[in-house]
Amino acid sequence: MDQITDTVASRRAFLKSAGMIAGTGLLAGCAARSVTTAALPAAPVPVPPPVAVPVPAAPRSASAPRGIRPELFQRAAAALQLHSSRIRQQDRIAIADFSLPSSRLRFHFVDMINGATRSMLVSHGIGSDPEHTGMLQRFSNEVNSEATCEGAFLAANYYVGKHQLSQRLIGLDPTNYNALDRAIVVHAAWYSNPDMIAKHGKLGRSQGCFAVGERDLDTLFALLGEGRMIYATKV
Repeated sequence: MDQITDTVASRRAFLKSAGMIAGTGLLAGCAARSVTTAALPAAPVPVPPPVAVPVPAAPRSASAPRGIRPELFQRAAAALQLHSSRIRQQDRIAIADFSLPSSRLRFHFVDMINGATRSMLVSHGIGSDPEHTGMLQRFSNEVNSEATCEGAFLAANYYVGKHQLSQRLIGLDPTNYNALDRAIVVHAAWYSNPDMIAKHGKLGRSQGCFAVGERDLDTLFALLGEGRMIYATKV
């Protein structure tokens, strides 16, 4: 049994208990227009948006795992290097390949040590696909855009909200620094279940959140945890 499979099995018990102790009455993820950040350290002064910084090239030794396009993996590895001071868990990363339609397995979890991968379905935002074609058309970091935003995200704390157990995300780039204020989070949703593809040929759309199938959430949290990176883009 590979490392990713072992990690999933060992953390299922924690996730079931987390749903009971995370608390109620907190942020209703994805649908909310603003975020209460009491669970996160409050900044003493307003923090300006991140300044655009050239992304360094990925290490020459980095090779893309099977099933992930080399250019996409190189960008994710470069983002991990760029934000290494804020990403305390670097053994695994998640990569959302929004070049693919929502009917494809495009949310990849990569073990950076042994190259093992696991993939699942994930929805994109209404504002990124207004005609509901199943393909992400654009990204946006704007409040109320209901669009997916691109860049590197830090997986933060869990909470219980509109979509039950969910996880806050902190945007690390100029293209997604509003993620926390926009309540861009990870959660499960019925419209991201595989049967949507059988019925409609595509998943439903979120309000910008990374929405996965209801049966995939435990696996996602076990693989992602707190302190790891999600990298989302369209190459």
